[in-house]
Amino acid sequence: MKSKLLCLLGPTAVGKTEIAIQLAQHFDAEIVSVDSRQIYRQMDIGTAKPTPEERQTAPHHLIDCVDVSQPFTVADYQSLADAAIADIQSRGKQVLLVGGAGLYFRAIVDGLFEGPGADPSLRERLETEAAQRGVNTLHERLRTCDPISAERIHPNNLVRVIRALEVYELTGVPMSEHQQQWQQENQRYPFTALCLTMPRALLYQRIEQRVDVMLANGLIAEVESLLAAGYARDSAALRSFGYRELIDYLDGKCTYLEAVEQLKQNTRRFAKRQLTWFRKDTRIEWVDRNSTPDIVAHLLEKIEDI
Repeated sequence: MKSKLLCLLGPTAVGKTEIAIQLAQHFDAEIVSVDSRQIYRQMDIGTAKPTPEERQTAPHHLIDCVDVSQPFTVADYQSLADAAIADIQSRGKQVLLVGGAGLYFRAIVDGLFEGPGADPSLRERLETEAAQRGVNTLHERLRTCDPISAERIHPNNLVRVIRALEVYELTGVPMSEHQQQWQQENQRYPFTALCLTMPRALLYQRIEQRVDVMLANGLIAEVESLLAAGYARDSAALRSFGYRELIDYLDGKCTYLEAVEQLKQNTRRFAKRQLTWFRKDTRIEWVDRNSTPDIVAHLLEKIEDI
């Protein structure tokens, strides 16, 4: 198994961390985080990072490696992940990818969808339109020409919305169709992937409970400290869910209760997009998180059978 990547995937709040640590102990593995937000330093509570104690129990990579203000691309992530995987394997350890960022997972195992080069004038026009009419205007246009990408990309993720529109305008083909052709053609690593799931109602209940725990643990104070440190409200990191809703509250744009409800709703939508992404990959084995009292033993049996 050591030469093959072992992957534990799943939506937010499904319970990956606890299970991953037990798997890491069983396989003498080190964990490579497949998360687009845990890479940022100082964003701890809102990204549900493993605790320091959990990270001592099982070594973790690609957590706390980027400043909040630092531009960071999928290509940057791929480079760091490749280096971490090479390091772990050079020491004879098992690599365990853990997370829910489908695009980052695909960047590791399949590489990057390059697409057409950037068109500065087109991007400037779209950015101007977003500033004048709002990001939702662009997202609705994307929903018309590329509904699959629109489902995957959050309306507030301006960079990815613009890139998807750019690919469509330059090629006449939706980015999702390009990606469909790209997937699985040039697999970069052998891997075994398991994706945790559970009934949607239960997952949403766990999401709401997690948000309540985050708030009780000081999420608002974390957001305030990031703003006090001078990080821009419109940075890619702080536009992510868990932060932008509370920034709106702190800026007086909504009430606390409205911010909390919006945060829960945005997290539920994010989980739905994660599940949609992983379901399209037929190489992934799905496992119901609640199918057995001993989920770790069940996963170990699955891994043996694959």
